[in-house]
Amino acid sequence: MDVRVQSDPFDYGAESARFAQGDGETGAVVTFLGLVRGTGGLSRMEIEHYPGMTERALAKIADDAGARWPLSDVLIIHRFGTLLPGEPIMMVATASRHRQAAFEAAEFLMDYLKSRAPFWKKEFGPDGAEWVAARDDDETALRRW
Repeated sequence: MDVRVQSDPFDYGAESARFAQGDGETGAVVTFLGLVRGTGGLSRMEIEHYPGMTERALAKIADDAGARWPLSDVLIIHRFGTLLPGEPIMMVATASRHRQAAFEAAEFLMDYLKSRAPFWKKEFGPDGAEWVAARDDDETALRRW
């Protein structure tokens, strides 16, 4: 398991290739890359977190995924700081012997990161700055788990 909270950009291709170097038993790798959307004239997003607390929370949800599905590995990378539209904001990767477990665990992790991970996001657009509030559809997605 590899959980990283960082301000620096990451190379999705390199991270995916490294993660996909299987152990000979892994039959499925699922990766997801989240990008900052520039919709509504968004010029930038600022993401804050509490160091230590955030990493522990992400490690716990990765452990929870490993307890629910037979995973051979998990990767979570989430950025903080100032991000521009089009930049990678987060990555999730899961590995398992079978694709269903890898897909379901990846979806579980993404739903958690979207709605419960301890990050605070502020969007800056033509009308000023606004904190991002929880969305009903994100909460609905999380309830299925």
